[in-house]
Amino acid sequence: MRYADDFVILARYVGDRITGFVEQTLQGRFDLTINAAKTRTVKLNEPGASLDFLGYTFRYDRSLLGRPIRYLNLCPSAKSLQRERDQLRSMTGPEQGFIPIPELIEQINRHLKGWSNYYRLGYPRKAFRHINRYVQERLERHLKRRSQRPYRVRGAGSWYAQLKQLGLQSICGVRPGKREPKDIVRAGCGKSARPVRRGRTERPSCRSVLYSTARTHLFFLCVFAPLRELLHSALEHS
Repeated sequence: MRYADDFVILARYVGDRITGFVEQTLQGRFDLTINAAKTRTVKLNEPGASLDFLGYTFRYDRSLLGRPIRYLNLCPSAKSLQRERDQLRSMTGPEQGFIPIPELIEQINRHLKGWSNYYRLGYPRKAFRHINRYVQERLERHLKRRSQRPYRVRGAGSWYAQLKQLGLQSICGVRPGKREPKDIVRAGCGKSARPVRRGRTERPSCRSVLYSTARTHLFFLCVFAPLRELLHSALEHS
């Protein structure tokens, strides 16, 4: 059983009033003990200041577009990355040599999917690239020591292509609310070619809409107008 015993207070100014209220409430009302060694006040607007909470690191970074502004960045903390490396090291260690390669890669893919879903907030691309590279290095070492004969890459490909062929999936940092990028096919050739996304229907142009509308009116005039005259004449004779 795990308890949520950590919390963060956000305020413009932390004075004696807030400190006294927290100590009186926790120690007096709930009979809890505050860890003074782990309790601290952080001013994130100062250069180099950061806060680690729930596996994330919160800090202000410079704009990646070169603008003279700073934004609140959110990324996996160093302790979280170290714990993930330790977990991957145990999953690809010498004691896992009896597991077939497809089953081992499936376990790693399932583990990385759950880990990346939790740390997908913010800008985790740098951390994800680090984990992808570490997984590739661990699997290379694991494949080389599985047998007395060293494992060789088939053909003239690379280790990256070989692991992809074996089923390894890389984690990518997609910001919340955005879909993962799809394959883009370039129609025609040259710079004026228009990229078309697969699995997506193009909206009809104005010319095609007008042409289909005109063809519909022409069909109505050629077919339904004579039928209407025949019905009128039949009703008059009856």
